[in-house]
Amino acid sequence: MAPLLKRIEHGLFVRSRTLPPPWGPVLRALRFPAAVARDWLGTELNVRAMSLAYSTLLSIVPLIAFSIAILKGLGAHPNVAAFLYEFFRPIGRAAPELARHVMRFVGNLRGDVLGTIGLAFLTIAVVSTMHKVEASFNAIWRITKPRGALRRLAEYLGVVIVSPVLLAAALGLLAAAHDSPFARGLHALLPMQWTFSLVGKTVPYVVVMVVFTTMYVLIPNTRVKPVAAIAGGVGAGVLWALIGRIYTAFIVGSSGIVAIYTSFAVVLTTLIWLYLSWLILLVGAQLAFYVQNPQYLRAGRRVLAAGARERAAFSIMYCLGRDHRDGGSGWSPARLADTLDLGGAALDPLLADLERAGLLMAGDGGVRLGRDPRAIQLVEVLEAVREPRSTPGGAAVRAVAPAEALTRAVERAASDVLANRNLAEWIASS
Repeated sequence: MAPLLKRIEHGLFVRSRTLPPPWGPVLRALRFPAAVARDWLGTELNVRAMSLAYSTLLSIVPLIAFSIAILKGLGAHPNVAAFLYEFFRPIGRAAPELARHVMRFVGNLRGDVLGTIGLAFLTIAVVSTMHKVEASFNAIWRITKPRGALRRLAEYLGVVIVSPVLLAAALGLLAAAHDSPFARGLHALLPMQWTFSLVGKTVPYVVVMVVFTTMYVLIPNTRVKPVAAIAGGVGAGVLWALIGRIYTAFIVGSSGIVAIYTSFAVVLTTLIWLYLSWLILLVGAQLAFYVQNPQYLRAGRRVLAAGARERAAFSIMYCLGRDHRDGGSGWSPARLADTLDLGGAALDPLLADLERAGLLMAGDGGVRLGRDPRAIQLVEVLEAVREPRSTPGGAAVRAVAPAEALTRAVERAASDVLANRNLAEWIASS
């Protein structure tokens, strides 16, 4: 089974690059859903979706309460219940009751009842959920440096305040368009009535796609290209609509679950739907990342093994050495990643180890040699990447004496092959 999967992976991610039409473009397009499905079958996206579903249960009531407080001033708060129903509709007949319960909880959320500690707890729940969403998006986009605390707080408050305003504006425009004399006249025509009905059914899904796309642009702490965000938003919106219909049909046809869990069935189905919603959102973010960074498609989040690190390090030094000999201006990390078919998750630590050893320099102008190639011994390259210094704290192994002797013999043999050979001589001989 493993050799077959490797052949499929090689054909999909490597051979498809040079295949002519008609199968070449088809296989190149299939790389994106295949890479997303591979990551979904892993553990990280599932664990983060579960964490966000749990956090949502704690923060949904104060978040809606804050939004309603803003919408009351705009006169659009009655429409929140309808939006809640649309979100909970996939859980079946319990959706209207659940939406009413949430609105009732929000109505009882008063500062004089909760007290200072209660309000602080609910505020922390909202901020914690938004922080987890940002952390999940940054992890998908391989971003290790989050926003600063003050910037994070300001942007969180901006999202919480601006989102209800935009929602009220959208509701007002839709209501005005629906009640206008021109729209009422068109409703009298049978073809136009059918068209309006179709538009009314598709508008919620279009809104979901727009919301997803906006989140993919704003939340990651990096610049996301509009094409990538739109691809992720459309993909996640289609998946959300499809899974919503399947989940609704499953709940409607699963009377046995309701009989077994009785009143707990509402809690169970709601929690599952929250998990699926967050998972779809993260899957769309992963798709947007791959559209913007296709060099990650094959590797995903996998790191390089020891032998692959050494081959990649020598390849990097060879490319930089030839560029230095030919009077070039250096290589960009993106060009190196594309040439070596490596993602940044594997390439960045390798560049950091080589830079730490003084073998190369990385800056805004690109990556270039750290010193003259005649002063760079090949054994230095091997020693720089033999131990992953960028990830300290690895466990030490107490090997038995014969294994220790054999390992040292292998290392001496490698040193003998590379002894007294510098980078310039190697490039000239190649």
